[in-house]
Amino acid sequence: MTTTAPQVGEERRPKRGGLLGNTGLYVAVGIAALLFLIPFYLIVRNALSTDQEITGENWQFFPTSLQWGNISELFDDPTVDFARSMWNSLVVALLMTAGILLVCSLAGYGLARIPYRHANKVFYAVLATLMVPTAVTFVPSFVLVSSLGWVDTYRGLIIPGLFSGFTCFLFRQYFLGFPKELEEAARVDGLGYWTAYWRIVVPNSLNFFAAMATITFINGWNAFLWPLVIGQDPSAWTVQVALSSYMTNQTVNYHLIFMATAISILPLVLVFLFLQRWLVQGIAQTGIKG
Repeated sequence: MTTTAPQVGEERRPKRGGLLGNTGLYVAVGIAALLFLIPFYLIVRNALSTDQEITGENWQFFPTSLQWGNISELFDDPTVDFARSMWNSLVVALLMTAGILLVCSLAGYGLARIPYRHANKVFYAVLATLMVPTAVTFVPSFVLVSSLGWVDTYRGLIIPGLFSGFTCFLFRQYFLGFPKELEEAARVDGLGYWTAYWRIVVPNSLNFFAAMATITFINGWNAFLWPLVIGQDPSAWTVQVALSSYMTNQTVNYHLIFMATAISILPLVLVFLFLQRWLVQGIAQTGIKG
């Protein structure tokens, strides 16, 4: 195949959609970003307002007087220990993240690397757990946790959720694409699967581990139904359960709900801002291989 070189003096035609297309793209992205930020604006605006300003007919972009006292009112509320709830959520999310990364990464690595006659059957069984509705296992899990005396404890909040079929699937897909040459070189040096995993695989997979840690931490922080059932005592409430307590059949404390929401999402925003690069890279590295 031959190509025709451009003639001397021939003007290059501008590509269609150059400046105009980029401008339209920027406008669309700006509108999408604005729509994405509207809920955050409403949370901050209402968190610094009174109930009358939140529910009043005359809407203002920001209240005339910012109610910074809502913060102290939130943490001084005798009915809800919000600081304790934040601590409970932090402990649960961190320990659940560490546990899921350990269990699911080992399971995914075993399914991807260790030769075993029934490896595919085990993998299909793991995938089958994704098709089982949570409501089916909720009652048996609660009965088991209750019989063990784990109600109102960190063990009851954390241990039943230490395995995730979806996370195990993602780890397996990632390890299938991990360079085998590194592991083969380690085995030549006399390392087994266990040692090669900790010395070779994990140090070279920190980006993916960071991505999975971000997703798992967010899910653990936002969990509501299971902590609501297990954390029956107010001292065992997580932040999501504490948020629901501000809305009862008799009253609704709007300013406390929005202030608690604004404070509770700060850890998630910080985690996402610092780890978003690894989150995108980690998901892109999973691949879908046989």
